[in-house]
Amino acid sequence: MSDNSQQPAGPDDGSDEQVAARGPQQPSADPAAAAFGRPPGVEGAFDPRQWDGQQDGAAAEPSRPAPPPASLVEAFSRSPADNSIVLQRPPGADVPERGNGTGPLWSSSTDPWRNPGSGAVLGNPALSQDTGEAEEPPTQRDRAFSLTEVIFGGTLRTSALVVIAVAVLVVGALGGSLGWFLAQQGNQLAQEVTLAQVDESVERPPGSVAHTVAKVAPAVVSVEVTTGQTGGVGSGVVIDRDGYIVTNDHVIASAKTNDNATITTVFTDGSRAEAKLVGTDPKTDLAVLKVNVRNPTVIQLGSSARLKPGDNVIAVGSPFGLENTVTVGIVSALNRPVTAPAETGGEQVTYDAIQTDAAINPGNSGGALVDKNGLLVGINSLIRTVGDARGQGGSIGLGFAIPVDDVVRIAESLIANGSVSHAFLGVSAASVAANSSRGARVNNVAPGGPAQRAGIEEGDVIVQVGDRTVRNAAELTVAVRKHEVGDITRVKLVRGGRELVVDVKLGSD
Repeated sequence: MSDNSQQPAGPDDGSDEQVAARGPQQPSADPAAAAFGRPPGVEGAFDPRQWDGQQDGAAAEPSRPAPPPASLVEAFSRSPADNSIVLQRPPGADVPERGNGTGPLWSSSTDPWRNPGSGAVLGNPALSQDTGEAEEPPTQRDRAFSLTEVIFGGTLRTSALVVIAVAVLVVGALGGSLGWFLAQQGNQLAQEVTLAQVDESVERPPGSVAHTVAKVAPAVVSVEVTTGQTGGVGSGVVIDRDGYIVTNDHVIASAKTNDNATITTVFTDGSRAEAKLVGTDPKTDLAVLKVNVRNPTVIQLGSSARLKPGDNVIAVGSPFGLENTVTVGIVSALNRPVTAPAETGGEQVTYDAIQTDAAINPGNSGGALVDKNGLLVGINSLIRTVGDARGQGGSIGLGFAIPVDDVVRIAESLIANGSVSHAFLGVSAASVAANSSRGARVNNVAPGGPAQRAGIEEGDVIVQVGDRTVRNAAELTVAVRKHEVGDITRVKLVRGGRELVVDVKLGSD
């Protein structure tokens, strides 16, 4: 390759001579470099001569680049001797060694390259060493892909895949443990959370049922009587801070005749206390118990004499063993004489009762009947029912309670003396006719009794005792018991169609 501007680098014809290094001195500039300047007559960046034809109305011809100068063509083109030289050698070809025996600078045992200083020459595709034919890359039809190639693109080793699997398992275990811990903490928070209560939305003014029950319920207890394998449940009311409880005689009747019977009281808070029997009054169906309890809640006592039919009342007790049951009703009637057979024989139960339509059922016996202010006005005792002859039927709205005025008098006597006495007329009487209001007919007169001394005879019909009208035999009994022993009272009777009035000094039963 001829060169007008620099010294030739040396032959490159495949001989053993080493290419000489270039000297440090640079040749003088080639005058042909003036080809890179502006053409004559062109002073700016654009050649105004290419627009001459357009300015003269001639058709514009496409602009073509000017041919390179002959000096550049000669400098950058191959000489005829170089056309046969191919620097890229096929694999396995002998590499000519340099003069010092080390081979060309660009040579390599596995990757020979062309001379960087020569022009680029594109070679033919690489040939296979075995067949000498061009290799084609494998296609999808030529082989099946492995799982790692499908998932990871075939770039992971088996050991790396194992490490990743172990890491995933560890992270999963940690995540599961953390989730379990958070769930446990969440459950604990849910159990300990306390929701705010808005008291203003609940109205329980004084006199309301809820307000009254809140005061009364702690003073009402359940009374459990156990006799061997049998037992019964009733109710009771705490009437004194020393632990005295009033209940019905028929609730604890089985314990009176059995020394092995136990009486247990159960309070509203669930505490239990064994009770001792203080005394009973079978004629009025009352009994008093004593428990050893510190600071029991005591019910406030009212007055049954101030009640009027239609007054609101609340019954609290343990019907059928259901503690702290509350029913609401009114006073249906006052001074209603009722009778019931005695539990252990003897004289039947008779008392002047408060009638109420508040639901009273078996188990309510001995419980409290209170007014709207929570004051005790009666002790629930009997019910009128239908169906079961043994009195185990449900409530039909006819309940009876012992007036609190009689309860206080009898309870005080039982606590003080263990017994109680009632005024006694000394006669045995029966109603004139069933379901009538004609008085009580005298069937027998006790010898030497108050009635005989006053001149009352068999067959007389007593129609009034003191100020109380007598309509039947039960009312005669309660009218006499309204007086004290030794009182002198006037008795009106009918004998042979004539009314007679006698004065009787009442005795004691």
